[in-house]
Amino acid sequence: MTTVTAYLNPIDRDGLLKFAAAGKADPSRRGTNKVRTILEGKYRSLSYVGDHQPVVVDEPLHLFGDNTAPAPGEIVLSALGGCLAVGITAVATWKQVKLSHLEIFMEGDIGNPAAWGAGGAEMLPPLMGFQALRVKVAIEGEATREQLDEIVQHANLYSPVANSMRNPIPMTIALA
Repeated sequence: MTTVTAYLNPIDRDGLLKFAAAGKADPSRRGTNKVRTILEGKYRSLSYVGDHQPVVVDEPLHLFGDNTAPAPGEIVLSALGGCLAVGITAVATWKQVKLSHLEIFMEGDIGNPAAWGAGGAEMLPPLMGFQALRVKVAIEGEATREQLDEIVQHANLYSPVANSMRNPIPMTIALA
């Protein structure tokens, strides 16, 4: 009997190592992500990122949207899942572990009793937004379960999006 394993399309390991070396040489390196969001009506908006198709955001019917797209909090969880997938892939590539499956399940407890500040409950900022996040990673590859867990935990520790969610960050907002 022969077992055939299909591996996920790998990233460029040499490019990854060069990118890592540049970061090590200059830890202050930063880039800037830019997004432009336009409201179509009600709560449906389009966010433009580079030359890509817009990311569509809406709210569910019970929050007065038309439920035509994911809600903002679901988009945030999507960003977290995407960032963790990138990090897990990078760490696995760095450790020369071939992955055959990677799936990330995310849940976040969020409420809106403040009604976006439009006359709802008076609340302090720490009580709004996600109050708990749970992430489960289904991963398979040429490594033991312990090695795969080490890859996942290492990627989580260094995830820019996970760290943005874990740590307070300065934010300014002003009229354009």
